[in-house]
Amino acid sequence: MKRSATVLLTALAPISWGTTYAVTTEFLPADRPLFTGLLRALPAGLLLLALGRVLPRGVWWGKAAILGALNIGAFFPLLFLAAYRLPGGTAAVVSSAGPLFVVGLSALLLGQRPTARTLLAGIVAVFGVSLVVLKAAGALDGLGVLAAIASTASMSAGTVLTRKWGSPEGVGPLALTGWQLTAGGLLIAPLAFLVEGAPPALDGRAIGGYLYLALGNTAVSYWLWFRGIGRLGATRVTFLGPLSPLTAAVVGWAALGQSLTPLQLTGMVLAFGATVAGQLWAGRPAAPRPPHTVRKPLRETASG
Repeated sequence: MKRSATVLLTALAPISWGTTYAVTTEFLPADRPLFTGLLRALPAGLLLLALGRVLPRGVWWGKAAILGALNIGAFFPLLFLAAYRLPGGTAAVVSSAGPLFVVGLSALLLGQRPTARTLLAGIVAVFGVSLVVLKAAGALDGLGVLAAIASTASMSAGTVLTRKWGSPEGVGPLALTGWQLTAGGLLIAPLAFLVEGAPPALDGRAIGGYLYLALGNTAVSYWLWFRGIGRLGATRVTFLGPLSPLTAAVVGWAALGQSLTPLQLTGMVLAFGATVAGQLWAGRPAAPRPPHTVRKPLRETASG
C-alpha cells in the first residue's frame, strides 16, 4: 500500500509536466526557450534551497552540478528547442522512449539486466504515445530531432545517476532537488542572456504562467520525481513518463478544443497499459543504497 501511494504521488510529476506545452503556448512569450527554462528552474531551485537549508559538501558539489546539468540545465533548453522546431507531437514521441534509455543506462551503470517484458512495455508505450500525438507532417527539422533525442538522453542519464549516487547522509529529496534546480538554472542563465538578449516584457498572464511553471510544475514535481527515484528505482519511475504526453493530449482536448480520434484513444489505452505494466514488470526496487559515509553529519546551512 505504501509503495502504491509512492507510485501515485510520483505520477503527479509527469502529469504536471503534461500541462507545460499548453501553458507555454497560451500564457508565455513566444520563442524564448532559454528564458523560459531559466525562470522555470532557478526560482524553484532557490526556493527549495531556502526550505532545505542544506548546501552540498565535498564531492557533492561536483555531483550536484552534474545532475543539475543533465536533469535541468541541458534538459530544459533542449526540450523547449525541440518543442519549437518539431511539428505535431514528434518531441513527445521521442521523450516517451525515456524508459528504453533508462533500461539501457541502468544495465551499464547499475548492473540491472533488462527483462524482455520490460523492453516490451517500453516499446508499447512509445507506440501508444505515437498514436496519440504524432500527426502527419512534412520533412522533420534535423536540429529539432537531435534536440528531442538529446533531451531525452540527458534526463534519462540524470535519472539513472540520481539512483546510482543516492544522497549524502542527512540530505533528503527536497535539498537534493534544490541543488539540481539551482545548478541547472545557473547554467542556463548566461546562455539565456547571451543568445536571447534582455528579458521580454511580461503581462499578468505571463507572470501567472511562470509562477505555475516554477512552483507546481517544477519545484513540487521534481521533488516528487527524485523522491520516487530514491524509493522505487529509476526504471520503475521512468515508466511513468508517458503520462506526460497523454496528459498533454487530454489538456488539449479539454481546454484547447482539440478533438481526439478513435486512433488516439486506442493509443492512450496502449500507453497507459504499458505504464501500468512497467510498474509491475520492472521488478521490486533494489534495497536502498547505504548513505555515503561521512566523518561528521552535514551542518544545516541557510541559503540566504
